[in-house]
Order: sequence, then C-alpha cells, then structure tokens
Amino acid sequence: MRKFKEFIIEKLILVCGIASIFFVVLIFLFLLKEGLAVFNIVGPFNFLFGKSWYPISDPPQLGILPLILGSLLVTLGAAIISIPIGVGCAIYIAEVAPLKIKEILKAGIELLAAIPSVVLGFIGMVTLVPIVKNVFHLPTGLTALSGSIMLAFMAMPTIVSIAEDALYSIPKTYKEGALALGATHWQTIWRVMLPAASSGILAAIMLGIGRVIGETMAVMMITGNAAVIPNSILAPVRTLTATIAAEMGEAVVGSEHYFALFAIGIVLFVISFAINVTADLFLHKKQ
Repeated sequence: MRKFKEFIIEKLILVCGIASIFFVVLIFLFLLKEGLAVFNIVGPFNFLFGKSWYPISDPPQLGILPLILGSLLVTLGAAIISIPIGVGCAIYIAEVAPLKIKEILKAGIELLAAIPSVVLGFIGMVTLVPIVKNVFHLPTGLTALSGSIMLAFMAMPTIVSIAEDALYSIPKTYKEGALALGATHWQTIWRVMLPAASSGILAAIMLGIGRVIGETMAVMMITGNAAVIPNSILAPVRTLTATIAAEMGEAVVGSEHYFALFAIGIVLFVISFAINVTADLFLHKKQ
C-alpha cells in the first residue's frame, strides 16, 4: 500500500509539472495568435525601434522603442540600488547578525514581500514623488528615478531571501577551514563564502530583476507615463507593462491598437523567459 501511495504521489507531481509547462506554452501561443497580427500593419523592425507610440492616431504609430527604453532605464536604476543593498543584507543576515536579530530580519523581509504593489505605488506617490521633486527641483516627481527607487524596494526581498539561502547552504567546513588557516571573519566571507555561493547570488539577482521588469501598478502610478524616449533618469517614462495595463481596457477588440498591446505582451514574455532561464542556469551551475 505504501508503494502504491508513493507511485500515485509521484505521478501527481509529474502531472503538475507537465501541466505548468503546458499552461506556459498555451499562454505563449495565445499571445502569438493575437500579437503577430500587428506585423501586417507595421514591420517588426519599425515596431521594435519606432520612436513614436500613438496607437489611436490616423494612421496609428506603433513604435515601442520609448517603452522598451523606459522599462530598461527603470530596471537598470532599480538594479543599481537593490543589488548592493540586497546582497549586503543577505551577508549580514547569514554571517554577521545574532540569532535573535536574524529571525526578526528574516520575518520582516518576508513581510515586505507580501505587501501589494498597488499599496507601495500609493505610498510612493504620497511620499517619494514629492521628495524627488523637491530635491532635484523638478516640475514633477513622477520620473524614472522614483520608479527605480520604489522597484528596488520591491526587488530587495527576493534578492535578500534567495541570496541568504545560498549563503546558508554552503557547507560549514568551508568557513571552519578558512578560519583554521588564519583568515579573518571578513576574509572568510569575501574570499570563501561569496565565491562558493556565487551561482545562488546571481540567481537571486536575476530573479529580482525579473520581478522589477514585470511590475505594473507601482510603475504606472509613479513614473509619469510619458511615451517618449527618456534623456535622463529624472525624466518621466512609460514602461511596457504600464502601457498594457493603462490601455488594454480602452483598446477596441480586433483593432491595430489591440494587436499591438498583445505584441508588447510577446516582447515582455520573451524578456521574462530569458531572465528566468538565465537565473535557472546560474542556480544549477556546478562550481
């Protein structure tokens, strides 16, 4: 009976795994079905590298280069802020913090990850946007910098949690051997622990970036939603995700605008898939 139960459980797990892959393939096929029709109206090159996004003009201008650059700028800013802080927090929790403080910090980080993005976007509108406006003397605080700071705050729980797990999973003999050879605590962390956990830390960074590039509500609320090519991080931008969220409800089904939004979904799907595959490769890389 026990072998029969194990057999059933193994097959259920297999079915769940196959079903998840099947659903992802179905989503991609659905996006292709609806999104590829836009290339009958505008060529792939003009769609990806066109500088004007005016989907309801006559004729419609469907260039998503400003949206791609806006997404990349916000993501790059968030990565510059979140990666050093996130990895530093993971090192502190895994190697430096006393046990009681470690438990409190881990619980707090998990709580941060549970806050809905729309709540963080509202907090950013009320607090962060006025600060950015006053500090840099801008006409508006709805800029790429505001989005980067808020998205960095949202990515840090993912980076800290996975990087801390990677550091904790290193065999204790590594640390004991380094200390026995006369290395200081910091030398052990820098020369032994971090290289040994590098694949897990890189996976944490990639997954954090994936969380940033797929975020919608927060960036839609605090980045200004200006579909223009940004000239600095202090300029308003619009991201790919915010464009879909803001315009899908107004797009006429079967119109050029409708197909273009699904084509943006294809671009986002490809970017997210590439990030997750890269993170998985780093996570399973053998040293």
